[in-house]
Amino acid sequence: MNAPRTARDRARAELVREIKDVARRLIERDGAAALSLREVSREMGMGASTLYRYFRNRDELLTALIIDAFNQLGGAAEDADADARRAGAGSGARWLAACRAVRGWALEHRREFALIYGSPVSGYAAPSDTIGPATRITGVLAALLAAAAASGELQPPASVLPGPRLVTAEVLASYDAPPPPYEDLIERALVLWICLIGTISFELFGHLHNTVTDYAAYFDAAVKISAQCAGLDVPGT
Repeated sequence: MNAPRTARDRARAELVREIKDVARRLIERDGAAALSLREVSREMGMGASTLYRYFRNRDELLTALIIDAFNQLGGAAEDADADARRAGAGSGARWLAACRAVRGWALEHRREFALIYGSPVSGYAAPSDTIGPATRITGVLAALLAAAAASGELQPPASVLPGPRLVTAEVLASYDAPPPPYEDLIERALVLWICLIGTISFELFGHLHNTVTDYAAYFDAAVKISAQCAGLDVPGT
């Protein structure tokens, strides 16, 4: 059982929340590269020394924002998949539900999506603390493909990718090696993930303007087409 939070703990949590909210607004206005604790403190009407009690520097604040964004995004995908699974949906329909949830979150949190999938922030290197939250989406994808393979829903590829493995040893070590004819499934799954993030990015950053007539319908079609390359059928699109 967790110990009850004191008034001091609650006050600290509230101030941290406020600092993050102000930082997000500044990032939306000026860009992540321009973020500084001094600017946050000015916006909040307090001395910069006060903020240094909560975040040691800009990078620590950026890391907190990035972790929050990845966790919210990953949670949206996980919740949508869980709801679809409880409703008896197959693997393809579950993947579509999770992808739609990711797009929905991105549309509602554009600045947070841009922070984690937009241009890199000059001078910032993400620490290992961000890895777990960042891989929550790929965890959903991997679990769905594993479930599809186990249930027989996954179709074998017309041909296996030739040559040596195209992903790093660290990635291969993170997942169980699928048996033939699915030995290149990790590479194919990477295509699904890139298509998901890339299609959303093109929409959010205006690259589909005057090109696509229906963003939601195009997104569903892109999910279906990319899923086919992994042997996953997405119905109803």
